[in-house]
Amino acid sequence: MIQVVNPATEAIIAEIKEDSAEAVQQKFELAQKAQPAWAAVPVDTRIQVIERFYQLLKTQQQQLAETLTAEVGKPIRQSYNEMNGALARIDFFIRNTSKYLAEEWVDTQSATKEKITYEPLGVIANISAWNYPYLVGVNVFIPALLGGNAVLYKPSEYSTLTGMHIHRLLYEAGLPENCFQLLTGGAAVGEHLLQLPMDGYFFTGSYKTGQYIAQKVAPKLVPCQLELGGKDPLFVMDDVEDISKTAAAVLEGVVYNNGQSCCAVERVYVQENIFDAFVESFVQQCRQLKVGNPMDEATDCGPLTRKAQRDFLLHQIEDAVHKGATLLCGGTIPDSKGYFITPAILINVNHSMLLMKEESFGPVIGIQKVQSDAEAIQLMLDTDYGLTAAVYSKNYERAEAIMRQMNTGTVYWNCCDRVSAALPWSGRKQSGIGSTLAYQGIRAFVQPKAWHIRE
Repeated sequence: MIQVVNPATEAIIAEIKEDSAEAVQQKFELAQKAQPAWAAVPVDTRIQVIERFYQLLKTQQQQLAETLTAEVGKPIRQSYNEMNGALARIDFFIRNTSKYLAEEWVDTQSATKEKITYEPLGVIANISAWNYPYLVGVNVFIPALLGGNAVLYKPSEYSTLTGMHIHRLLYEAGLPENCFQLLTGGAAVGEHLLQLPMDGYFFTGSYKTGQYIAQKVAPKLVPCQLELGGKDPLFVMDDVEDISKTAAAVLEGVVYNNGQSCCAVERVYVQENIFDAFVESFVQQCRQLKVGNPMDEATDCGPLTRKAQRDFLLHQIEDAVHKGATLLCGGTIPDSKGYFITPAILINVNHSMLLMKEESFGPVIGIQKVQSDAEAIQLMLDTDYGLTAAVYSKNYERAEAIMRQMNTGTVYWNCCDRVSAALPWSGRKQSGIGSTLAYQGIRAFVQPKAWHIRE
């Protein structure tokens, strides 16, 4: 049995039966039988099912948001934000799938006519994440279903109840029986999935797990797409016009969703002549954040989703301080139930410290002083990850020169920690392989067929 624990109260709120190896095998076989009929359904009809799913998400938003907050600890305002973000992404897929899956005539004038069509992969595995279960989920299972695939969907054991809602609403929307199979459980269930002859694997999570999945499924020679972590840098140039406003934006990038975002700001570099003013404003605004009950509309930071992550963050802080860093605020454990930690800010940091090298995935940040753009570039590139990088400056040309050198899938100018459905979401190096969203994320779930037609 899976025990669903509320991370804010440590109370058990549900117990869910974990799928056995036999159950996973059976669900795969049912999906395999159902998939060809679903693939034969016209794309526009598939879109109508997803349109109904969209409406159900919208009308049941309050219940879904409250469940999300209860099981992962996300502040309730942010749960609503996640729901709205998921709706926007689904709307993108609804509006664009027909265009990007339509057959393409390449040559209609020659003796041999040529065209491209797009066919589903088949039955795909969606091993999803708990930090944004709706957002990272719809990135995969919506275009997968629209592409004519059947899906074996394994939500994280930390967001099982949300996964159950998604399963229920897809069938209420009219999805044909067995095309979307919910798998409940932890690592053992994921291991069972890796043994099956799936037609594709799509995973969101840590680099370590993603690497393991890639190694296990490599002999199958099927698509394996990995959306992994990051150690995302942000550089504040000395020409920013409003230091306080910039500090507020960066702080939100650090603590939003309790810092549990793959694209959260994980290290900050500030030019030396504005360093003190930036840090003063940053700390002042951080002290004003409300840490507490995530069901309270006024709460900025709730608990961490996993208790073990708190010890991990405390170790990063301890390592940094031991090596010479100064802890300016936070990093304390409130005297209450729940997996809470106050947002921590450290200065006098460097790249010998774990805090500046390994992914934190929590509300902890190191701010490092730099002398020049060149030094900032060198430090920003000093990472095994390649997800996002941000630059704050009033001068776009100056910022662009840095962004072009970033070996990341995404760059930001005067913003951070955001995703757009119209742009591909991809990582480099240990941040993953493949793309979701944009047209690349629609075609990730189909395979092209080339047609040579001679009359």
